Amino acid sequence: MLLQWTNYAKRLGDKGFKIMESLLLINDPVLNGFAITLELPNEGSKLDFEKEINGLLGHLKGHLHNHDITIEVIVNESFENKKNFNDQDRYNRLHEINPSIELLRTTFGLDLNA
Repeated sequence: MLLQWTNYAKRLGDKGFKIMESLLLINDPVLNGFAITLELPNEGSKLDFEKEINGLLGHLKGHLHNHDITIEVIVNESFENKKNFNDQDRYNRLHEINPSIELLRTTFGLDLNA
């Protein structure tokens, strides 16, 4: 089942449907009997997935020779606490990436507090 799932995703990617490909490959689906469960990160992803679910079901039913397959989508919106960065934090991060940013700041007289 997983092989046919990834084959369908790659076929969509080759046709230019990159969003649907990424939704299919975001998590491995879980097979429970004839029910396939897929976990998606948000409600918008679920809506996009459900628009294209008939093509996926047709592909899986045909290639797996099983017409009892169903797909259930679970939304898991577990948020990671995102840290808010101030100007000094952003500057420090840029300075880590490229230390010559200090030369740019002093040459042009740039100030973080402005």
